[in-house]
Parts: sequence; structure tokens; C-alpha cells
Amino acid sequence: MSLTIGLCAALCGCGRHSVPKPYGYFRITTPDTAYCQFAQQHLTNGQSLAGYPYTFALSQNAEVRLHTHSGDAYWIDIHYPSLNVDIHCSYKPVQSNLRELTDDAIEFIYKHSAQASAIPEKSFENEDNNVYGVFFSLEGNTASPYQFFLTDSTRHFFRGAVYANCRPNSDSLAPIFEYLQTDVMNLIETFQWQY
Repeated sequence: MSLTIGLCAALCGCGRHSVPKPYGYFRITTPDTAYCQFAQQHLTNGQSLAGYPYTFALSQNAEVRLHTHSGDAYWIDIHYPSLNVDIHCSYKPVQSNLRELTDDAIEFIYKHSAQASAIPEKSFENEDNNVYGVFFSLEGNTASPYQFFLTDSTRHFFRGAVYANCRPNSDSLAPIFEYLQTDVMNLIETFQWQY
């Protein structure tokens, strides 16, 4: 009797094939955003950011960290603790080397071309604030989905690159990258030089 039941169960179960489940991702919710001026921010040690050669509207969800190991003044990291993402920002004074600074920035961006499926770029121009630059969106599983540089062409050069502090996966990080694209574009559009 048990042999008959076992045989029936085996024959009935043979008609269905198992299908593996696709990988799932954690649900990511992004915070609401409010902005304040970068120069009004303070570091965790109470040090003021006033006196920097630039300012912009900064998300209140971000923290500013000094980028001290570079040896260059006015380099910062904009850290989003809830998203585990950084925007690495560098600043260089222009000293008859604008072409060199621009070429270095573009060369660095295109080092990601092996992982990027496309790198569309968008020019930016704000004549009122004397800010000109280019925004790059690196599509695919790249270490940095967005990079940009801004200049006034004569005195200042500012460069930024977004990095997620995890293994890049554009599918699972899509909500974070969409949120950051809005923040980065707001940073660019509100950017001003402090002469």
C-alpha cells in the first residue's frame, strides 16, 4: 500500500518543473529633501564652512566632511548617511591651466567607460553667476553614476563625483541614483563663486 502511494506521488510530481526565483532587492525609500546654503552648514566639530570660494544649496540630509588627505584646500565630501553615498568634491584654482584641469576631469570620467553602457553629457551655463560646466551620467553598473565639473574659466575649477559605498548595481540602487540626480542638479543650478 505504501509503495503504491509513493509511486502515485512520484508520478504526479513529475509534471511540474521548478523555476528559480529571481534575485530580490531591499526596498529603498529616499528621504524628503529641504535645502540650505552650503556656507551656513557647520561641520560636526562646529567648524564653519564660511570662507570657501564656492557655495551652493545643500540637502539637509547630507553632512559635509573635510577631505583632508588630499593636501588641497577646499576639498570636501558630501555624505548621505541614510543612503550610504558620498559626493567627492575637489577644488583647484585656475592658473592658466584650465585646459589641463578640464582634460584631467574628462579623462577620469572616461576611465569608467569599460563598465558604462553609455556616458551622456549635458552642458550647463549660468551667465548671471559666471558658472559653466558639464554634467555626465554614467549608465550601467559603474562605480560613479554621476560626475560633473564647474568653472568660471579664469579663477576657479570645481569637480564632483557621486560614489555609492557598496558594490555597484544600477538596478537595486536606482531609487538612490534618481534621488541623487535631483540633488546634484540642484547643487549645479544653485552654485555660485565667492570672489
